[in-house]
Amino acid sequence: MAALSANSVTSAKSDKSGNSAKQLLNQLAREEQRRFRLAVASGLLAGAFTWVQMGLFAWCVTALIVDSQPLRELSPLFALWLLILPLRGLLTYLQETLSQQASLAIRKRLRQRLLHHMIALGPVRLSGYHSASLSYQLVEQVEALDGYFAHFRVQLWLATLLPLGVFVITLRQDWLAALFLALAAPMIPLFMALVGMGAERLNRDQFAAVARLSGHFIDRVRSLTTLQLFGQTAQARESVWAASEGYRTRNMRTLRLAFLSSAVLEFFAAVAIAVVAIYIGFGLLGYIEYGPSDELTLFSGLFILLLAPEFFQPLRSLAQHYHDRAAALGAADSLVNLLAEPPPTTRTGHTPPVPEAPNTLIALQNARVSHPERGVVLGPVTLSLARGETVILTGASGSGKSTLLQLLAGFVDPGEGSRLVASDVRFAWMDQRPLLIQGTLAENLRLAAPKASDEALHQALAHADLSDLVSGLPHGVETSISERGVGLSGGQAQRLALARVFLSQAPLVLLDEPTASLDEHTERAVMQGLEALKREGRTLVIATHHPALKALADRHWHIEHGDLYSAQGQEVRDDPA
Repeated sequence: MAALSANSVTSAKSDKSGNSAKQLLNQLAREEQRRFRLAVASGLLAGAFTWVQMGLFAWCVTALIVDSQPLRELSPLFALWLLILPLRGLLTYLQETLSQQASLAIRKRLRQRLLHHMIALGPVRLSGYHSASLSYQLVEQVEALDGYFAHFRVQLWLATLLPLGVFVITLRQDWLAALFLALAAPMIPLFMALVGMGAERLNRDQFAAVARLSGHFIDRVRSLTTLQLFGQTAQARESVWAASEGYRTRNMRTLRLAFLSSAVLEFFAAVAIAVVAIYIGFGLLGYIEYGPSDELTLFSGLFILLLAPEFFQPLRSLAQHYHDRAAALGAADSLVNLLAEPPPTTRTGHTPPVPEAPNTLIALQNARVSHPERGVVLGPVTLSLARGETVILTGASGSGKSTLLQLLAGFVDPGEGSRLVASDVRFAWMDQRPLLIQGTLAENLRLAAPKASDEALHQALAHADLSDLVSGLPHGVETSISERGVGLSGGQAQRLALARVFLSQAPLVLLDEPTASLDEHTERAVMQGLEALKREGRTLVIATHHPALKALADRHWHIEHGDLYSAQGQEVRDDPA
């Protein structure tokens, strides 16, 4: 019973996530409804021209063989038949182009939506995701939606409407032949659905496996030096091989299912066409006297026989792209989970003026931050931060300093109380492990100001006491560094991050242990940079253990066990200097 209950819960979760994935795909498709409708109309017209060609061909053969008409009298019909060929090609091209344009627009829009959502989530909420997994979602999983929107969605309509048109035409010619087609038609979607359910689950598992494999591989590459030092490279190689072999096995299962669905469709289509051909042949020879068989003519028999493959052709095309649907559902399921992650909620608006601090930048009112595993880690806190002031934040490790900075930045929500910010608040963040990317020094600086001029870059470097270092490099600001600042010392990386803060022009600067683990010279340079930021009128909140930084402070806050106090030991209650 316990196993049955667990399976039921798993099935319910799978159904719920599957419905959410379908809702996401439908929502994305609605944004390009016009292009999809035009693509379906183009496909229907191309199919209609195909039926006309089949009718013309059957008419010409009947006229030549039965009516013994001379070939020159049928020349206009042959000319019309040839004229339809480029029209069909043009309509098919138009259908594919519209579908591809719709798919491209949807994927571009979805990537922008994902990036905006990640920015809204902030680094704290994204810390539960591996960077390789997020990159895979943004690139590969969004790209996996291409087949669904570029082929499957339009083909689904064509696979419904085109066979219906062929069935109506066949029914008017011979109801018994139409019956054979009608009996075979439901078998194909039925088996496609049965196979597709397994393919959808396998694709979902496959995307999760690839995301894990990406993170697994990047972790091993980043730790390569450590693995070599401890002689663990062979074990790391074996673990990567085992993970990639598991992915290969899942991929082959998906391919087996795709080939199985195609084989099922081809079998039923071949059997149905063969039955129709046998019926028409024996009917024309007079061996079948049941129903409308005695009314068969060369025109009607040949027309039906030519249309029979066209009845199954849209279904064949749908089967070819059916795995695109399974891949899209698997990818959308993962994307839904990311989009469902709620971003921090911030009430934006100018804070109400208060006599003690008329230029309030951020205000917290009875704000409390809790974590499920740790309970309350901060608060309740009531404070206001004025424009242009510098606040030093001290406290033991784990007391809540970083949490308060994250709350001020909006990276986490106050579980209780509120956080009010001025509408023009922009902030810069700097900690003891600055984010540096593989690229040039200029590219790392322009992360904060993409349109900054070279003069602005050099001015920011001068404020951070890096001018001499950069001028001595062979390529100056165009010198390349590796990921995480490989090629720079810890102090140089810290000062490069400080130069980026200068470049950002953000009015609020939040710093988490900016002078930790620095030598005396670098520490002095960073402190001079912070003094320059203060002279510019920036608002600084600095979490530190360093006593020398206290000289910069207009106010001093101290945290103990999540409670915030002023330097005099009084609990902070909105006491700007």
